[in-house]
Amino acid sequence: MLKSEEAKRDRFLVCGLGSLGQHCVAALKEFGVNVVAIEQISSQSWEIPQMSDLLDDLIIADCRQNSILAQAKIEQCRAALIVTANEQVNIETALAIRQLNPHTRLVVRSAKENLNSLLSEQLGNFIAYEPTQLTADAFALAALGTQTRGFFTLDGQRLRVIALPMQPDDRWCNVRRLHELNTRTRRVLTYTDGSDRALQSFYQWEPNALLQAGDTVTFIELADTLLALPDVSSVRSQAVSWPQSLRGRMKGIERSLTHFWQLSFQQQVRRVALACGFIVLFLLIIGTILLRWTHPETTLLSAFSATAILLLGGYSDLFGEFEQIADIPAWLQLFSLGLTLAGTAFVGVLYALLTESLLSAKFQFVKNRPSVPTANHAIIIGMGRVGQRVAALLQEFKQPSVGVTMKLDFDPTILPNLPLIAGNLGESLDKANLATAKSVVVVTDEEILNLEVALMAQKLNPNSHLVIRTAGMRLADHLLQILPNAQAVGAYAVAAEVFAAAAFGENILSLLRLNNQTILVTEYQIEADDTLDGLLLSEVACGYGVVPILQQRPPHPSQFMPSEDIQLTQGDRLVVLATIEGLRRVEQGRLGITPKTWRIRVDAVLNADAAFEGANAITRVTGCSLKTARLLMSDLPATLSVPLYQHQGLRLVLELGKLRVTAKLVPI
Repeated sequence: MLKSEEAKRDRFLVCGLGSLGQHCVAALKEFGVNVVAIEQISSQSWEIPQMSDLLDDLIIADCRQNSILAQAKIEQCRAALIVTANEQVNIETALAIRQLNPHTRLVVRSAKENLNSLLSEQLGNFIAYEPTQLTADAFALAALGTQTRGFFTLDGQRLRVIALPMQPDDRWCNVRRLHELNTRTRRVLTYTDGSDRALQSFYQWEPNALLQAGDTVTFIELADTLLALPDVSSVRSQAVSWPQSLRGRMKGIERSLTHFWQLSFQQQVRRVALACGFIVLFLLIIGTILLRWTHPETTLLSAFSATAILLLGGYSDLFGEFEQIADIPAWLQLFSLGLTLAGTAFVGVLYALLTESLLSAKFQFVKNRPSVPTANHAIIIGMGRVGQRVAALLQEFKQPSVGVTMKLDFDPTILPNLPLIAGNLGESLDKANLATAKSVVVVTDEEILNLEVALMAQKLNPNSHLVIRTAGMRLADHLLQILPNAQAVGAYAVAAEVFAAAAFGENILSLLRLNNQTILVTEYQIEADDTLDGLLLSEVACGYGVVPILQQRPPHPSQFMPSEDIQLTQGDRLVVLATIEGLRRVEQGRLGITPKTWRIRVDAVLNADAAFEGANAITRVTGCSLKTARLLMSDLPATLSVPLYQHQGLRLVLELGKLRVTAKLVPI
C-alpha cells in the first residue's frame, strides 16, 4: 500500500494478452498505474475495447527472453503478472524475471500446486493462481440456490456470507434495526429494500433502518459447519404445519427406502456368490457319499475326485463311451448328469464373479455410476476443470447433482460417484431431468454454446437457478438483460481482479460473488507509513468501504469481527472483505467513500463517574485526545469538534447511553 503519488509512478508488466491478460490490464489501470505488456502475436482486434489505449507500452515478442524483459524495463516494475495460456512459458518467464530483478512481485497463472509452493520458497515474493479454480466456489454456491453466498476458512474458523430475505414471520422483521444485528460473531454487509441494486461499497446502509418484510440483509457470520449449508433457520419462525412435517417425513422415508434398495442391490451379488458356493459344496459332499456307497471297493479320495470332475463339466470323461455301462446303476448315471448340469450353472457363476473381481483389482474396473436424480438436483453442463471442481463441491455439500458432457471418451475414473450423461446435448438434457432440476450450471469452454444451453434451460425450466460461465463481462452484461434471473460469472474478469489485487502485494485468500460483483477476502500486513497505519478500524471500514473481519496483533491471537475502536499499528494483521474499488481506495489512500458529516453533542451526564467513563468512551471511539474529551465533559452541553462517520457516531451515542450520558448526533 503506497501513497497515491507513489502509486502513480508504479510500473506493472503483463505477460500474455489473452482474455485473462486483457482483463488484468483493465483491472490494473483502475488503480491509475503504468502498464506495459508483452504478447507474442500481434492482434488487430481485442476482447476489451481500446486495449491499445490502456497500455503504456506493448512489446510483440517472447516474454521468456532476457533482452525482451530488459526492453520492458523489468528493473523498474513493481510486479509482473505472467498469465499466458502455457504454464511452462509462465514458469520460465518467472525464473527469468527473478534473475533480472530480485524484488519484483511475481503473480503467475499456474495450477501446479506443489511446484508453486516450491517456487514461492525459492524465488520469494511469488504467488500463483489458477483462474478456473478461483471461480469454481462461486459457481457451486450459486447452484445451491440457498441463502449462502460465500464461505471460507480463516485461522481454522469457518465463516459464511448469508443473504436473508425478510419474511413477515421472521423474528427480526419489524423488530430489529440494522445496527443491532452487528455482534461479536456477525457483521452486516449490505441491505436492500427489495431491489437488486449493484453493490458499490459497504457501509452504504442506514444503521437505524427497521427491517421489514421484502427487505434483504446480507451479513457475514462465524459458522460451526459449512457442509450442510442450511438456510438461516435461526432467524425464522420455528412453527411448521403438520402437512409440511408429514411431507418432510414422507420424503425422508422415500430417501431411506431408496438407500436401502441400493444397498440391497449391491449386496445381492455377494449373496448369490455365497449361495452358489454352498450349493456346490453340498453337491460335492452328496456326490462323494453316493459314489463311495455304490462302489465300496473305491477309495474316498477317488469318489471325491469323480464328483469334482462331474461338477466341473466332466460327465463325458466318466460316462463318454457309447456302450451300456452295466456296473453303474441308471439312477446314479442320471444323478451324475444332474451334478454336471448343476456344476455348469453354479461353478460358472463363481467363475464369472471371480473374473470380475480380478479385473477390478488389476485394471481398476469402474463400477456403474449412480442413477440420475429425478428432481431438486443440480445439472452441471461441461465437465472440464471448472465443471469437475463444481461437481466435487456439490458432492461435498451433499447436494444431488448430475454431470453432462459432450465427450464420449470422458475418463470414467473421474468423480465415480457422480451420475454422468455423455453424448448429444439435447438428449442429455432430457435424460438429466432438466424440467425438474433445482439449478443448472453451464460451464463449458465455449461461450456461444453456454449461451445456447442457457436459453434452452430457461425455456424448459424457467424456475431453476441458472448459472452461466462467460469469458468476459460484456456477454455477461448482455445475458443479464435477456435472462434477468440468471447469474453470469465472467471467469477471466473475476480472476483478473484477484491477479491485479495480488500484484500490489496483498494476499487474496478467497473470493465470493455478491449482487453480481466480486468480493475479495484480502489480507494486509500493516507496515510503517502505509495507508492503513494509525487508523481506527471504524475509519478503515467507513472511509475505504471495506469490512474488517479479522485483526491480529502478534503475539496475541486473532480477533474475529474485531471492535471498530482498535487503532491499527505497524505489525498488525488485518483481513477485510472488499470490492476491487475498495482495494483501489486503500492502495491510493483515498479515505472518504462516505464523508465525515456528523458530530456528537453531549447534553448531560448523570454524575461524575458517568462523565469520567463517557470521556474514555469518546476518546476510544473517535480517536481524539483524552484531554479534549475531558474538557468537553466539563462544560455541558457541548459539541465535540471532531467530525465522525454516521456509523461511528451512532455507535458512540449508544455507548454513552449505556454509561448514563445523554448525547445525540448532529449534522455538520
